[in-house]
Amino acid sequence: MKNGKFSHPPFRIPFTQYLFEVIWTLLAFGTPKPLNFWRLFILKLFGAKIYGRPFVHPRTRVTHPWNLTLRDHACLGDRAHAYALGKLELKRGSIVAQEAYLCTGTHDLGDPSRPLVVLPIIIGENAFVGARAFVLPGISIGSNAVVGACCVVTKNIDDGATVAGNPARIIHA
Repeated sequence: MKNGKFSHPPFRIPFTQYLFEVIWTLLAFGTPKPLNFWRLFILKLFGAKIYGRPFVHPRTRVTHPWNLTLRDHACLGDRAHAYALGKLELKRGSIVAQEAYLCTGTHDLGDPSRPLVVLPIIIGENAFVGARAFVLPGISIGSNAVVGACCVVTKNIDDGATVAGNPARIIHA
């Protein structure tokens, strides 16, 4: 990988990823909410970095948990999707609402071979990502920022800002 680009043919999902998907589906997905400790245990078992007591909804989807970091009181909501091909971090108290999609991977469309490009996503302390929002690779959302429902976040969001729309635009700084 160079500058976030992979020079090999399309990304191959390793055996570990398949194993995680099977175990998550059988043992974690759909478990009762009070069994959060169990879901966190499975994520940790596969390399997720868990600090304090974050919450992962029973129907959250996570890929590549070894790239996921969850801080104390962070929350991945109902059917949120953490597509963690690269580093994905939810800082303390951040909330990712239902059906939001955090995507750390894309392709370089300017290159005819369309190599995979992986860039980190950081969700700041006490930030809120609304329902069905889509956060692109390489984005940082500042502390106490609010991303409105159905936003497409294409640029970094400053601390305390509120954004809405597609693409996301500042409605309150």
